[in-house]
Amino acid sequence: MRGVTTSGAIAGAFVCFAILWAAGIGGFAALLTVFVLTWASTKFGYAKKQRFGTAEARSGRNASQVVANLGIAGACALAFLALRQPPWLVAMGAALAEAAADTVSSEIGQAVGGQPRLITNWHRVPPGTNGAVTAPGSAAGVLASAAVGAVCYGSGIFGWRSALVCAAAGIAGMIADSFLGATVERDGFLGNNGVNFIATAVAATMAFLI
Repeated sequence: MRGVTTSGAIAGAFVCFAILWAAGIGGFAALLTVFVLTWASTKFGYAKKQRFGTAEARSGRNASQVVANLGIAGACALAFLALRQPPWLVAMGAALAEAAADTVSSEIGQAVGGQPRLITNWHRVPPGTNGAVTAPGSAAGVLASAAVGAVCYGSGIFGWRSALVCAAAGIAGMIADSFLGATVERDGFLGNNGVNFIATAVAATMAFLI
């Protein structure tokens, strides 16, 4: 499907193994949900995104991108295996929810969101600008995060209260990603992969603490 490169597939396999081992088939279902949502949103409106110069490479995401988006979820899964504390599973779900929300919001926003605004000062900026948000993109991100939380609940990883925490933390992580993009990424202190990694860590930490 060209969702990932060869290196991305290898990195994804390690993450998938950790999540499957920790959370069973439900964990795999949640990870598959992230993949389907991000793959579909990346392909949606691809020609328009090409004109903007913001389209993802047709070869898919590489290993560093996969680790940046899914590494925290895999680490939380391994922590659960080692410690057997249920909050680690909620943190894992939140990291997955944030990864889905971030990519879906960005891709849908670029495809149908119109003129985006910078999250820090609400000024209009060109599509693809780091830290830029749109209403349609943000709404799509919220739905993506909720979808991952719902799959985690439906597959029996955790209960409905934890699913709400998972989805909410994923949305909070998405917002944190936008703020980081508008500040440290725009200033050159961090690249996109670093921002994505921190945003998933924010989501996981919030879910674990709550």
